[in-house]
Amino acid sequence: MAMQKISVEQAKKIAEEKGLKPGRVKGTDGVQFTKGNNERLEVISWEEFENILKKRGLAVYESKGWMKIMKA
Repeated sequence: MAMQKISVEQAKKIAEEKGLKPGRVKGTDGVQFTKGNNERLEVISWEEFENILKKRGLAVYESKGWMKIMKA
């Protein structure tokens, strides 16, 4: 199945089911999902996560519960 672009709200629901949080790579504007136990990542708010996606022209894509952040 192809990856489908989803809203941040949909991503938030999937992330919560999987125990994931929005994260930023420390010292950059790179974002990814994290369980919160990676020293290179800092957990950020969903609002900040969405703002970074918009600023960088990125979106969350999903297929069978698997999410990936890619160019929109």
